[in-house]
Amino acid sequence: MLDPSKPEPTVVIIGGGMAGLSAAHRFVQCGLQNFTILEATDRPGGRIHSCWLGDGVAEMGATWIEGGCVANPVFTLAAQEGLLKTPLFRPDPSRGIFCTSDGRAIDLPVSITAYHTFKQIEQQASTLFTLGCGRSHGTLLNFMGLRIQQELHNFPDEQRYDAARVMYGMTNCVRCRCGDDLSLISADNFGSYIEIPGGNIRIPLGYVGVLAPLLRDLPSCSLRYGKPVSCVRWGAINDSKSPRAVVKCCDGEEFPADYVIITVSLGVLKNQHDKLFCPGLPVDKIEAISKLGYGYVNKIFMEYSRPFWAWKEGGIKLAWSHDELADRCDWVKGVSNVEELANSQHVLCAWISGREASDMELCSDEEVVESITRVLRKFTGDPTLPYPINLLRSRWCTDQHFAGSYSYMGMESTVGHQCDLASPLPGPCEPIPPILLFAGEATIPGHYSTVHGARLSGIREAERIIQLTKKFGGPPTAAASGAHSCNQSC
Repeated sequence: MLDPSKPEPTVVIIGGGMAGLSAAHRFVQCGLQNFTILEATDRPGGRIHSCWLGDGVAEMGATWIEGGCVANPVFTLAAQEGLLKTPLFRPDPSRGIFCTSDGRAIDLPVSITAYHTFKQIEQQASTLFTLGCGRSHGTLLNFMGLRIQQELHNFPDEQRYDAARVMYGMTNCVRCRCGDDLSLISADNFGSYIEIPGGNIRIPLGYVGVLAPLLRDLPSCSLRYGKPVSCVRWGAINDSKSPRAVVKCCDGEEFPADYVIITVSLGVLKNQHDKLFCPGLPVDKIEAISKLGYGYVNKIFMEYSRPFWAWKEGGIKLAWSHDELADRCDWVKGVSNVEELANSQHVLCAWISGREASDMELCSDEEVVESITRVLRKFTGDPTLPYPINLLRSRWCTDQHFAGSYSYMGMESTVGHQCDLASPLPGPCEPIPPILLFAGEATIPGHYSTVHGARLSGIREAERIIQLTKKFGGPPTAAASGAHSCNQSC
């Protein structure tokens, strides 16, 4: 707890997603109340967005708690809030039918063997990061493609055609984990992601439930909706009376601050960093923003009056061939699988990733319904499959407040870039304490692209401010600024 008799610094948090709300929650726990959260949209949660559709909850953004155990801070948050009911629902990724574009279901023994063979290839790709053998393995596409070709020789001649389709179809599922084409993803850094044990856990009544404990204790009026930020002026401190930073919103309202926590997505930083900060960001920060990958993933939810699938039998996995995936002339090539919505008997969800996810957003609802129904009819071999009666889809790519889904390790990305993105400004060797602090899933090595990564990053930056406040006995002053040095931990 901070000393209640000492003055509090003024903090502005840009973004009311998991990172921003976690930072605010940490402040409240430690007795710091003098903060404002500026949220550009009309709802909290950022890339957590749950909607009811038919008889189930459609997760437009984050779907699972990735790591169902106490080592995951989002799992503990959900458990403490009573959102998880036993037995915990853990989806089985191996369930479902692999169907080919010529309308056949691949025989189960072949699909099971090919599935597990591909999972071994995926595991081998993950170990490249820890092996650190000194030589580059190139793109994830080339590594997996070569290993698939090698493994196909272990299948009987009559099974190779179908086994190849299963494994190449599964490369599309890996695209969904990253959000972009595998030719843009580093094989050597693919394994830098730290997998928390416990499998994927779905929250039955919606992921949005984890926001409740974070929102509950916020000071009155501390969360401001519909407040997109146009500019952050920082660093020009002429005297002790000047604010260390001023955050200006698009509506003209300005918020002076001692510290600013920036939690906007990497996509927003890529598109707007040159206009958002005055003065501009240093070279190493700009390089990190440029070199880190940022992917696109969308979901299409389709409600049917009568289901045409066997309930709880898993979904339909699209077993695209290598040649079909090489010719990406149609956005439906980005669809990896169509699964039944958990706890719903009437809703299917199609996952789509990469540039195709962005192209899909430009289509009308009618065009999306027509295209996705054509694909389902083609892969199931049933020309009578019905059209859905209702459609709901995410649009993360064209939304200027997100500009995509989550970060990944591209060909030019390093863990050092993630650390540079997370570093506060000014840095520890500068004569004044930090003013800009950066949080969000892209700023946390090992846990990037996850909700728990976003939560950890928000707590990290809140804790940084709390420690600085203890150190200075309140807000950073001109005198305190002069005492700041690079061998002092901040």
